[in-house]
Amino acid sequence: MTQLHSNCFTSLSELPTNDYAEIALILGDQLNASHSWYHQKSKRRLFVMFEMRQETDYCRHHIQKVVGFFAAMRNFASALAKAGHNVLYLTLDHSDNKQSLTDNLAAVAKHCNSKEILLQQPDEYRLNKQFDEWQAPDSCSLTWHDSEHFLTERNVLNQWFGDKDNYLMEHFYRRVRKQTGYLMGDGKPVGGKWNYDKENRKSLKASAELPEPLLFAHDVSALVELLEQEGVDTFGHIDPNNFIWPVQRSEAKQLLSYFTEHLLSRFGDYQDAMLEGHWALYHARISFALNTKMLSPKQVVEAALSAWQANPDDISLNQIEGFIRQIIGWREFVRAIYWHFMPAYADSNFLEHERPLPDFYWTGKTQMNCLQHSITQSLDYAYAHHIQRLMVTGNFALLAGCAPDAVDAWYLGVYIDAIEWVELPNTRAMSQFADGGKLATKPYVSSGSYINKMSNYCKSCHYDVQTKVGDGACPFNLLYWHFIDRHQQRFANNSRMALILSQWRKRDEREKKEILEQAESFLANLGNSPQQD
Repeated sequence: MTQLHSNCFTSLSELPTNDYAEIALILGDQLNASHSWYHQKSKRRLFVMFEMRQETDYCRHHIQKVVGFFAAMRNFASALAKAGHNVLYLTLDHSDNKQSLTDNLAAVAKHCNSKEILLQQPDEYRLNKQFDEWQAPDSCSLTWHDSEHFLTERNVLNQWFGDKDNYLMEHFYRRVRKQTGYLMGDGKPVGGKWNYDKENRKSLKASAELPEPLLFAHDVSALVELLEQEGVDTFGHIDPNNFIWPVQRSEAKQLLSYFTEHLLSRFGDYQDAMLEGHWALYHARISFALNTKMLSPKQVVEAALSAWQANPDDISLNQIEGFIRQIIGWREFVRAIYWHFMPAYADSNFLEHERPLPDFYWTGKTQMNCLQHSITQSLDYAYAHHIQRLMVTGNFALLAGCAPDAVDAWYLGVYIDAIEWVELPNTRAMSQFADGGKLATKPYVSSGSYINKMSNYCKSCHYDVQTKVGDGACPFNLLYWHFIDRHQQRFANNSRMALILSQWRKRDEREKKEILEQAESFLANLGNSPQQD
């Protein structure tokens, strides 16, 4: 599975010189087989793909993330070569590989005496900056192309709403619905409402019979050995003989079909639920396939809509709307937020949080069962669903006052679907409120009661979720009020925080003092030295 097709060039020496007027770069998250580049074959065009230390080392990644990208890239390169395209693929360990995107491009252009380098618009600011600062060979011109993936443009917020300090996802989502016609009829939302989120907050019982997730079983041992041989620093766990994620388009489509046939009918109801012992639930788990562009949002949405239209008695409107909103609303919105506010966005720290991330984010070893379960799952599968990310691991990091840079680095590294354009707004803004409200109108924090409502984690926890202070008190209960207390001046003018601020100020002073002191003691003993596997 990780072997390249025999028609694929794997070194510069194999390339005929002076034969390729055009070089077309394909990044690891540009595996879009439907792109117009591939509609016709050209003897004068060479497609190039590189495995690079530049990409393995810009943050510390989960081993499944690196393996997943490299395996998918190799399959894509092989498919192009098999279809008759000219492809150069430099593996991580090849002596021709300069481990830099622009250095590799320059070397290939010089070797082939190329006149033009074709680029698809990158989705990450750091790569955009790298190209902007690059002095391309004098003999080469750079020609930019769209990635032909997203439903909206990078600058869509400015186009639709003007230059503002903050934006509402709901307004954006409705515009996309109108633009695409998805779930619309006669210019109005199907069913009469735009959003059925209030119907999508059901919890699952431990006795629930859940469908098994569709998993693949790839042998990626050669890639794991390559990373070890080259000294790439990763974390997390992997079974090299049974890699579970889709690494080619046909598998991504199979995973999407499995979702629409077996999971979509319950997705909306239980999209926020968490259940110990069940890591996949009714989630599609197609985010890696989407973010590498093996699947397109249009393809995903229309497959889901077709399933709903064919089975309206089984798939209710709240199920399909909840899923469509994640794809055409939230996913497109965070990309627009990212490009509107970068690069300053990556440095925002509105709450001035500086605490290092606790050790247990790298080990899962904590007595808080919700965190232990969500983190262990992340280390085992390089995956957690949005509520585990937002209201468990993210919620704790925010309540504890962890530095946004540290939280960003962990989220960017640990999840197989994490690319900065989608990770950073979700983490730094939605999860950590470090942008001060550009994306979310209030911080998403909760005590243990929310986690208890949406999961069964609390039932087998060392701590008592019902205990607010004193022996065995749930740390989320203590840290929630500690967070409210230390930031009450910052939130004084936030209307959505007014009620909770009022409740805190009315509490007995002695009770408040006890809560704050116990929270301080917990934080002092949290353990903050970086944990390495």
